[in-house]
Amino acid sequence: DTMPIRTLSDEVASRIAAGEVVERPASVVKELVENSLDAGASRVEVETQDGGATLIRVRDNGTGIPAAEIDLAFRRHATSKLENADDLEQIATLGFRGEALSSIAAVSRTLCITRHTAETVGTRLRLEGGEVVAHDPIGRPAGTELVIEDLFYSVPARRKFLRTARTERRHIDAFLTRYAIAYPHTAFTVVHDGREVLATSGSGDARDVLLSVYGADLGASLLQIPEHLTAGQAISVRGFVGPTTVHRADRSYLTLFVNGRWIEDLRLSYAIIQAYHTLLPVKRYPVAFVQIEVPAEDVDVNVHPAKAEVRFRDSDVVFRAVQKAARATVVSEAPVSTQWTSSESDSTGPQQTARGKLAGLRPAQGHIRFGADEAQSDEHSPAASTLSTASHSPPHPPSQLPPLRIVGQLATMFVITEGPDGLYLIDQHAAHERVLYEKLHAQSAQGQVASQPLLAPQSVTLPADQADRLEPLLPKLAELGLQVEAFGPNAFLVRAVPALLEKLVPADLLADIAAATEGTSPISDELEEAVIRHICKRAAVKAGQVLSREEMARLVDDLERTRNPRTCPHGRPTIVQISTEELARHFGRTGH
Repeated sequence: DTMPIRTLSDEVASRIAAGEVVERPASVVKELVENSLDAGASRVEVETQDGGATLIRVRDNGTGIPAAEIDLAFRRHATSKLENADDLEQIATLGFRGEALSSIAAVSRTLCITRHTAETVGTRLRLEGGEVVAHDPIGRPAGTELVIEDLFYSVPARRKFLRTARTERRHIDAFLTRYAIAYPHTAFTVVHDGREVLATSGSGDARDVLLSVYGADLGASLLQIPEHLTAGQAISVRGFVGPTTVHRADRSYLTLFVNGRWIEDLRLSYAIIQAYHTLLPVKRYPVAFVQIEVPAEDVDVNVHPAKAEVRFRDSDVVFRAVQKAARATVVSEAPVSTQWTSSESDSTGPQQTARGKLAGLRPAQGHIRFGADEAQSDEHSPAASTLSTASHSPPHPPSQLPPLRIVGQLATMFVITEGPDGLYLIDQHAAHERVLYEKLHAQSAQGQVASQPLLAPQSVTLPADQADRLEPLLPKLAELGLQVEAFGPNAFLVRAVPALLEKLVPADLLADIAAATEGTSPISDELEEAVIRHICKRAAVKAGQVLSREEMARLVDDLERTRNPRTCPHGRPTIVQISTEELARHFGRTGH
């Protein structure tokens, strides 16, 4: 039998709408904070309990809601931001559909306390499941406070889909930290379960917020996009991009705002990544916070239920504007690269040999020592020690590589060696990754990873969502010789690193580990593998570092001792062979 067509009740329609707008606690925070910003708030306070499932409180000092309109504010499609269809072409506010408050109220117990700036008495409104249960006058300062309790209590099936409180907090923090940077004139305070995780001053200086969110090192290193790059143009691009020395393991540090709204746009993200073409290592991503201003009539923000995507009238023009602004900033505003610095004191005058010129090159991040028994040669080596692989490798079965003779180094990336059947080119970074990986893995399997205490513990600050992801990993990191402890909101103190890998850069390493371990269990072997791989990637000698003959010999010897010498831990080849026959064929010596 077919069921008759009927009009849905308001209650059912509201819950269906809520399913589109209120996906998780972070959706509630987003809608309420955007309302606060639309109301001109200079101060926004957010408090949650249990990742927002039990409580979400958003308090602001904006214009407030007039007493005569507060009931209407919680009805579907009631808004002060649109009047007719033509207004959809000129949206200048973050909210406009009139769906958020009614959707949130439909699936929670909601308390709204507000006073409009033009009125002397405020109003307190309480709703349960979208129905008004109390409506009273109240004295309070101008502004609005919304308290959302027991989210999804009226739709238990939705509540089952909530993740852990820690995961939900991360989604909330990811949103709030970005809006705090985009709206530096608004002071944001964020408290989770009684613990303050973010506090910005509202000074109007975005750099202050960057320092608060990302920490002193990363926050200070970001380059501001000069205003003159897009001055007088219809499309304005401003914000911050990282120098080429700063990069991350995934795209989570790429943030895009269009007309004051955080959006996710793969094409514009690619525009920023393209701006760094040839400037970053393979499979590494830049850090960028880019704000784009486009004429309202040239962008449609009404294409996604949660307004997370937009559609541009001419997306190619926007793509080019973003790419050009980012590229120009990175190329012209970044400090001159210190990847190589040549000291005049190393020069021996006009008679300086080619070997002497190479010896004068100093990698910015320092050099490498491949073994304790290299200590004697280090004094005269162009490679000053910044990491040690001094521990002896456990005995291994016969090497899968033939005996190799060092010929030299090519393009400061590859070690050239000769074997009994031809030429072998070794990728120095991939090979050293494999060596470190097997040594650290062997120590971990025996429960004997030695730590090297740092002379001075190093403080590292991460964005709140990344810090929340890293915190449960600290015991596992300690097992791997990386001793890290919580050190205030979103901050960590690194006290020791694996003895194999001293002189790592802790800030970059912790950010990579947090990004790489998303979705893995804190007790799984998969997690340990991910952490070890990233530690070794960070610690391995880089492409571009000059190696002495002794260092090349040590690297090749260590590679020969590994169980899997032909690939790095990420699956890239460490070594490529060109046979003698192939070389002869290229030289036309086919008869030999």
